[in-house]
Amino acid sequence: MRVEWRPERGIETLKPSSLAVDVRSVTKAFGAGQAAVMALDAVSVAIRENEFFTLLGPSGCGKTTLLRLIAGFEFPTDGEILLHGEDIALLPPFLRPVNTVFQSYALFPHMTVGQNIGFGLEMQDRPKREVEARVDEMLRLVRMEDLKHRKTSAISGGQQQRVALARALAPQPKVLLLDEPLSALDYKLRKEMQDELKRLQLETGITFIYVTHDQEEALAMSDRIAVMSKGSILQIGSPRDIYDRPDKRFVADFIGEANFLQGSVISATADRAKVALSTGTETVAGLPLGFQPSGQVTVMVRPEHSELAVPDGEAILIGTLKNAVYLGVDTQFTVRLADGTDFIVQRQNSRGQEASFKVGAQVGVRFKELAAQVLRD
Repeated sequence: MRVEWRPERGIETLKPSSLAVDVRSVTKAFGAGQAAVMALDAVSVAIRENEFFTLLGPSGCGKTTLLRLIAGFEFPTDGEILLHGEDIALLPPFLRPVNTVFQSYALFPHMTVGQNIGFGLEMQDRPKREVEARVDEMLRLVRMEDLKHRKTSAISGGQQQRVALARALAPQPKVLLLDEPLSALDYKLRKEMQDELKRLQLETGITFIYVTHDQEEALAMSDRIAVMSKGSILQIGSPRDIYDRPDKRFVADFIGEANFLQGSVISATADRAKVALSTGTETVAGLPLGFQPSGQVTVMVRPEHSELAVPDGEAILIGTLKNAVYLGVDTQFTVRLADGTDFIVQRQNSRGQEASFKVGAQVGVRFKELAAQVLRD
């Protein structure tokens, strides 16, 4: 597909596509021979137009490497990276209609807020009047009109973050890449900026690709999440899918709290299985898409999807209440099962609620059908 390039405007015409970015079997190795380090191993992911897409995983999983490949700061060892159907894998960064917001905002402290926002446009030799109009538009977008003439060295961290976003959005990129941009902010400001980022993505309609290791951040902002580990993508789905229906144990364990039980499959249909737990009881659990298990399996139950009960015949699990920790919004109970494993139950607190179970007492645990999920590994 032909791309028309005009230096003063950037990439002007790209054939319409429902996909903004299409990464196909991309491998990235650093070094050569026996010293080579495989950062990405045949990674494929399709990111939709106007989507807030998050790459989530621990340090060293390959998420930032993938972002840098899309930006053009690194080149793949193998594979294709398509932007609206055009292979950009070997294009230099300045020929890609992509902008990046880094963890360190890289603002010019000797320049004003307005000058920082307009800097990239001036480098493209845009007319002065056009630059001014675009800067004012970006200031309104990030709600910083009153700070246009303030030096960036004299504004707060949250305001600096907004300036960095406005500067990246000013050239109207097709895709905005964000590499853990909120990690330097305190908790309250980080929460506020999460709302701002989602608002900006919805208002601009630009595809956001966001990198983070913070699960709560990913769940709060994303349309879809790709969970990564050791250079591979383990699962892609909506926040609810990733949290409630994880595919693998790593995904279940990495995102939120999770209890793991062992069992064996009695029967299975397309989306659920009847499982005999090692504790001697049975439950019906959900299945990952396309998975038909047999034999021994691992079953996951989220703490907030279970509840304490009297240890009677209706309890799925029975054990001893080992601990109860008041956390303000919730109380977290730890139940020691007969096989020595701990099972966590999380209950939302209400005003005046009395503790009905005492530490050291025998208790039961119940959870509804399909609250449990069978995992692939």
